[in-house]
Amino acid sequence: MTLPYLTPLDADTQRAHGIAAPWPLAIADRVRFSELDPLNHVNNAAYLSWFEGIRIHYFRDWDISHYRPGDPRLVIRRAEVDYLREMRLDEDYILTARTVSFRTTSFTMEYALWAGDLRATGAAVVVMLAPDGSGKMPLPDALRQRFEQVDGARAA
Repeated sequence: MTLPYLTPLDADTQRAHGIAAPWPLAIADRVRFSELDPLNHVNNAAYLSWFEGIRIHYFRDWDISHYRPGDPRLVIRRAEVDYLREMRLDEDYILTARTVSFRTTSFTMEYALWAGDLRATGAAVVVMLAPDGSGKMPLPDALRQRFEQVDGARAA
């Protein structure tokens, strides 16, 4: 089976590539030479960049922000990565993302990186600010409902 890059993957495709419990958003790609470190495996910083990429895709798909004037500002309060197994040049991988919990003005996203098996996990706390950056902005009710219904997230 050919893995389509940079295109949301459906549940069946996720299962076919070893993800037993599909996530709401999954995107495939391949390790590039520019992402390697001197030890010839993926540099730690690349994982954060990959998680950022799927987060941006998620924000657009979930209509959280399209990064246009008037959209809320989204800032990362905290980001973390657990490295489980190295990645190497030309490996195909699947990134997955979902929101696992939310509060009044923030939400916590969870990420996973799969390449036949689980290679890394991560999380980020995202805070929603007013479009002008003047202060925190409450999450819209429709977004909170989507977090619950699509991602299985819970209020913290």
